Amino acid sequence: MPTDNGNATYLDAVGLALDAEMDRDPDVFIIGEDVGQFGGAFKVTKGFLEKFGARRVVDTPIAETGFTGLAAGAALVGLRPVVEFQFADFISCAFDPIVNVLARHHWRTGDPMPVTMRAPFGGRLRAGPTHSQSVESYFAHVPGIKIVMPGTPEDAAGLLVSSIRDNNPTLYLENKYLYRRLRASGPISLDPIPLGVAKVVRPGTDVTLVTYSAGVHQGVEIADELDKDGISVEVVDVRTLVPLDVETIANSVRKTSRAVVLHEAAKRLGYGAEIAATIQEECFWHLDQPVVRIAARNTPTPTSPPLEDAVIPQPTEIAETLRKVARA
Repeated sequence: MPTDNGNATYLDAVGLALDAEMDRDPDVFIIGEDVGQFGGAFKVTKGFLEKFGARRVVDTPIAETGFTGLAAGAALVGLRPVVEFQFADFISCAFDPIVNVLARHHWRTGDPMPVTMRAPFGGRLRAGPTHSQSVESYFAHVPGIKIVMPGTPEDAAGLLVSSIRDNNPTLYLENKYLYRRLRASGPISLDPIPLGVAKVVRPGTDVTLVTYSAGVHQGVEIADELDKDGISVEVVDVRTLVPLDVETIANSVRKTSRAVVLHEAAKRLGYGAEIAATIQEECFWHLDQPVVRIAARNTPTPTSPPLEDAVIPQPTEIAETLRKVARA
């Protein structure tokens, strides 16, 4: 079981929040491939089977469509399922029950659909094109689904608590590259963090960097370096893509008059395009420069380390782009 020693990792934070919600509410259960005896592909649910039993920690066959549909049915009879996809790449198998059942059912009948879908996503682990995808934009277009993408251990816990308690289907995307690389600076709070509220994680005056997930830590590090050159970068972590906190983003851009959007997903039709369009609509008369997007190349993620690095945004590209936009 996860423990909080004041230095919990991002992965620990996810486990702590899930454990706390299963303790608090007997209607919460976890279902997915290898979540029980194996403790999950990344060991988030290690020890859960022994603590909560097989009725609440449910190992499944390799059948995403089936167990996602089962979760929808369970929600309709009053339970609060948490579905784990081993890798976000595999969620495409469950596309039909997600977009045609989970996302639509409430709007047809008025019934709540409290299903949380946990999915480790993203690259940087040299795992190749079928284990490195960023899937947020696949579902952001679908009305009826909330999308959560925490960038810190603290947010990973608080946002998961809110996701599980929410009566809407929620896609909770965990950046697996961050699992064991980020640690909390103190004890993890298990208080819920409201969905739909962005956060200014680093104040600045020259340019706004809007990002989420792995881009947050990366953005703050680069902003600290640019500060030595006299360039002040404000970093905004959107935290939830749907609903999107337009007000926090717009207030930041109105202050700095410049905006850069960063994410790891492919650039073409990536969620950064939605953020950039929103900034243009809300802040047009405040902008001194066009909104710039930094994203992955429009190609499947390679396994080769040098090739993967060439596809995914790197610190040099991010720093150069921020410097150019701030000084233009």
